[in-house]
Amino acid sequence: MSAAAPERRVEADGAVAEVFALPADAVSLEELLRTLFEQHWAEITFGPIIEGAAWEIRAPHAPSRIGMLDGYLTVAFGASHFHLCIGPHRGMPDAPVSAALARHRRTERAELYRRLDRAGAPVSWGLRLYNGAGEQQATILLPNPFLSEDGEKILKVPDWSRLALWDGLRARWCGLDAPDPADRAATRFSHG
Repeated sequence: MSAAAPERRVEADGAVAEVFALPADAVSLEELLRTLFEQHWAEITFGPIIEGAAWEIRAPHAPSRIGMLDGYLTVAFGASHFHLCIGPHRGMPDAPVSAALARHRRTERAELYRRLDRAGAPVSWGLRLYNGAGEQQATILLPNPFLSEDGEKILKVPDWSRLALWDGLRARWCGLDAPDPADRAATRFSHG
């Protein structure tokens, strides 16, 4: 994969984000999501973040099961679980879904992103998935150097080692091997 410059986008809340487009095919998404949930489950926070709601969920333990069925990736933590339609989806033999509904449900866009403060320095890092209708399916918030490990406290001194997962994802998925000095440019945390 060739390295590409991020696209700068103004978010619905007026904040600016830099977005790195990712492949949205089922094989790539399954690899990416398995990596995040099998190897980094204790570091990430996940859920939909939409206007009027932010679900910031932490996994209680490593997934008990990750599997694919009819285009849906299921990540289970015992009774709690979620499903994301990332691949070809047909429905059940006795209840097939239309091609239009299958397109609507399936991930069409995947992106790594970093939200910028007013000075243009990154202060939040993550992954977002959008379905075929452009609706957000999920956000996975990556470790933030400005926040404590549990995400509850703003640190007085940033812990830049907390960008290791971000740096690794950029290297693997965007071909950007060297950490970006811009990721370490902010002096404090600011929230949207």
